[in-house]
Amino acid sequence: MDCASCVAKVTRALERMPGVTDVEVNLISERLSASLAPGSSDPSAVKAQVEALGYKVTLLKGDKGLEKAGCSLEETGHHHVGHDHDHSRGAHVHGVLEAHNHDLPSDKGKAWFATSKAKLVWALGVLVAAAWIAAQVFPAASYPLYLATTLVALMPFGRRAIALARAGSPFSIETLMVVAALGAAFIGAAEEAALVVLLFAIGEMLEGVAAGRARAGIQALVDLMPKNALRLQSNGTIETVSADRLSLGDHVLVRPGDRVPCDGTIIEGVSSLDESPVTGESVPVVRSIGEHIVAGSINTDGVLRVAVSAAGADSTLARIARLVEQATASRGRTQRFIERFSNVWTPGAMAIAALAIVVPPLFFGGEWSTWLYRGLALLLVACPCALVISVPAAMASGLSAGARRGLLVKGGAALEAIGGARTIAFDKTGTLTAGRPRVTDILPHRSHEEGEILRLASAVEAGSSHPLARAILEAAEVRGLSLPAAVEAVAVAGKSVSARVEGALIAVGSPIWASGTGIELPAALAQDVARLEAEGKTAVVVTKEREALGVIAMRDEPRPDAAVGIAALKRLSVDAVMLTGDNPRTGAAIADSLGLSVKASLLPADKLREIGILKEKGPVVMVGDGINDAPALAAASAGVAMGGGTDVALEAADAALMKERVAGIAELVELSRATLSNVKINVGIAVGLKLVFLMTTVTGTTGLWVAILADTGATVLVTLNALRLLAWKPA
Repeated sequence: MDCASCVAKVTRALERMPGVTDVEVNLISERLSASLAPGSSDPSAVKAQVEALGYKVTLLKGDKGLEKAGCSLEETGHHHVGHDHDHSRGAHVHGVLEAHNHDLPSDKGKAWFATSKAKLVWALGVLVAAAWIAAQVFPAASYPLYLATTLVALMPFGRRAIALARAGSPFSIETLMVVAALGAAFIGAAEEAALVVLLFAIGEMLEGVAAGRARAGIQALVDLMPKNALRLQSNGTIETVSADRLSLGDHVLVRPGDRVPCDGTIIEGVSSLDESPVTGESVPVVRSIGEHIVAGSINTDGVLRVAVSAAGADSTLARIARLVEQATASRGRTQRFIERFSNVWTPGAMAIAALAIVVPPLFFGGEWSTWLYRGLALLLVACPCALVISVPAAMASGLSAGARRGLLVKGGAALEAIGGARTIAFDKTGTLTAGRPRVTDILPHRSHEEGEILRLASAVEAGSSHPLARAILEAAEVRGLSLPAAVEAVAVAGKSVSARVEGALIAVGSPIWASGTGIELPAALAQDVARLEAEGKTAVVVTKEREALGVIAMRDEPRPDAAVGIAALKRLSVDAVMLTGDNPRTGAAIADSLGLSVKASLLPADKLREIGILKEKGPVVMVGDGINDAPALAAASAGVAMGGGTDVALEAADAALMKERVAGIAELVELSRATLSNVKINVGIAVGLKLVFLMTTVTGTTGLWVAILADTGATVLVTLNALRLLAWKPA
């Protein structure tokens, strides 16, 4: 399909059929879904109706949703689309069709000049050229030659116009063009009528080329999926299989230079992976045993053995491509307004054309032939194709450009909301911070060394799963410390843990525990503890035989790019606020270091209330982890999940950052504003050209062939302008 008017034609035609409801047509993916009432309609009738409009249709019998539903086309007549429907109703049958406007399925992959539309242009071009040559040889026969050429050239478009009119679309561009061409031939302008038909065909071909380029952005995501995988057999042999045939638990071999064929967990090997196709992260990331990797990543050096966790349509990359495809069907406020406006535009323009034909001759003594000609030209100017395609083409390009950089937005409405946000509200833990504490300070007492304090504390904490214990153990691992054995370990929940290490009793506990058990902290160390706690850090005291060795401080630190991301939002004139359930002291410490305001000690209901208050000032975007912040994400103008490709990140919010970078929020705002700016330019081009040619046509400055260019030319211009977004890069 070429433009949004194609969507309207098909939708209107099917909604007039008995028993056909829930019609959804996606311009970018060229897919149609509908619910069919048993006994009153069937897929073959839908197929026939769509093909009568001049489209080529393929029934998608192998749709994955059908397999999940356990239905069979041949056995039950049930058809299922890619999203879940309620099968308990039993009154509806779901069908999926794929339509290509006037193109044969065999055209896919062909060069633009070899498609069916291009062949029609070449045929009509030869026909018009032959008529022109014959007219030069036989000047007296020029009119009948051009008339015959016009009638022959109009046949495919005439059939389509009749079918569209019978299906409920009497004001289609085909109808307007056929009426204008026949009218021109009737008043003696047969040569110009033939040229109009040829230019119309050329315009359709160019629209198809431009629409194909817009789809290529999303198809590029699909093409990143490797076709084959090296599956390891139980006997140690390697089998080359289709990636779609991989199953949960299979083991695959990924060699250097290979694309990862599935989502999975590394069970053997270490390598750097280029994850840019999925997350947009430009720097290769080192992955080792036990770590999760995603399909579409490129293995750069080592050999990996991977256990499959998701493959084929269930892989992260496939889900991203599917979500982006679905997002292109989600219409924003601007697009819905343009579509409503276009429904009034065409009949109104036709009424103006009729008045232009009748009023000047009747009331002002104008020539009937002159004003009939100008009225016919107005019919061609009237088609709203360029206006209707101006928004979805830009939105599709923007969504695709974002997905290729790890910015996944689920539709035009969300993209509009993000660009118009006055405030960005952030959760703290796991969003602005990494979500786990790490050691920030080690303060020895007297002559004790940092490494010794950390070594003894790590020996006591060995084997514990507490977050603070893990932070101490990670710090020891980073320093390469060798830990001695600990015996007689005793833990007091929430207070301390102790054990005998190298013959001495070593304890790690809170300052309150230390003072409560009679261990006195030196004044300098007590002041350090107070300072660290004021900074929002958790301090623990390390003792040896009830004598303080020093203090270790930990905190869930901000992400490395958090401050940069907040600063980028400020440069975009967007306010930032942190909504956290943490205590005010810790919240304030983190917020101050990042340069944003904070609301602390908030329960989920409190966050919901704060979002409501912020929305009174303007659109609000909530950024969270997609789980704990679900109410706030849903209440905001748009919710953004920080999520590295997890199911929650992809499904819970209106948008997701595939690489967990706070700076990605500013990039989302930039992308949204660039897309909305592109939309405004497109609407300006479409409406501006229409108004200009409306005036020049009424005054007689331009004629029929220029009028047809006002439609097809504007459509090509706005589509090409939208394609610029595919090259978008964040500032």
